[in-house]
Amino acid sequence: MIYDSAPTRRSVLAAAGAGLAVTACTRADGDLAGRRGPGRHGVRQAGVTTPQQRNALVLAYDLDPALRGAEGVRALKAILREWSRALDAGRPASLTATVGIGPRLPARLGLPVPAGLRELPPFPGDRLDPAHCGGDLIVQLCSDDARILRRTALRLAEEEPLRPRWSQAGFLPPAPPGTTPRNLLGFKDGSSNPTPEECERWVWQGDATFLVVRRVHLRVAEFGRLATDRQEEVIGRRRADGAPLGGGREEDDVDIFAKTPRGRYVTPLGSHARAASPRLDAGARMLRRGYSYDNGPDDRGLLFLAFMRDPNLFVRVQRRMAAQDELSRFSEHRGSAVAYVLPGAQRGERLGAGFLP
Repeated sequence: MIYDSAPTRRSVLAAAGAGLAVTACTRADGDLAGRRGPGRHGVRQAGVTTPQQRNALVLAYDLDPALRGAEGVRALKAILREWSRALDAGRPASLTATVGIGPRLPARLGLPVPAGLRELPPFPGDRLDPAHCGGDLIVQLCSDDARILRRTALRLAEEEPLRPRWSQAGFLPPAPPGTTPRNLLGFKDGSSNPTPEECERWVWQGDATFLVVRRVHLRVAEFGRLATDRQEEVIGRRRADGAPLGGGREEDDVDIFAKTPRGRYVTPLGSHARAASPRLDAGARMLRRGYSYDNGPDDRGLLFLAFMRDPNLFVRVQRRMAAQDELSRFSEHRGSAVAYVLPGAQRGERLGAGFLP
């Protein structure tokens, strides 16, 4: 099983063995007046709006629960300092490492709690295992080469007093260059992501952001038994090209208010695209960087990674999906985490220097 509650080095190594999408927001890294660059040495961390790599490995750690207050702050600073050095030492160009802190850590250490950082509420239909959720530190590693993820994960796991909590590997199925990959249901995943300008409004909170992680088990075989037109009604987009059911291009937003000449909604009321539509949230968007995962024949699905300036957006969308999304019949949320993604660091600084002076 790849998704372990307390992964050893061996299990972390195995987790990254899984096997190119273009997100519309990728140009937002590093081109704002020359002061915000991708990677730790820019003001913003990499792995958010940088081009999506083929492989991902998400790691969750807990700080030793005995460490609190000033002692815990010193320990966290030391961890982030060593991680900064480890990631700088011969870091392959294709590797991005994105580090965030979980909701329980700031209060425990006596630190200010970033506005918006709180545990996600329970949602109808969730089947979450607490051992596969949460974490004091969340790390997203991405690379086109899964071997790089394995090596990096081993280096990060060496730091004390961290306790590995869970890990999950993800991959993008093969796709022609410059196209959106398909998920395990056979549909394109990541269509109509926000533009660079929309990312400035809806993804970034200054130079920080929030990451929501959900491990979504998919009933692939059951969904596959549906006729193609019925699958498209459930998803709300065409299977062949990812375009809205009413026509157009893949990158077009789904017009959930459009109707046929007979007065029926073009996009069915129970479709996934309708429940997730930004039109129901005053245009607010999240940047999705989804990956497939395969933990064996009994557990395959979507490693959902989404960045946004306010996690309440995810809460609203997920509540709608739990109430009306027909795709919920074929999916089950089994893992969950939320993290405040720290601003990046200038060269020579420790990651988190602005948050932990």
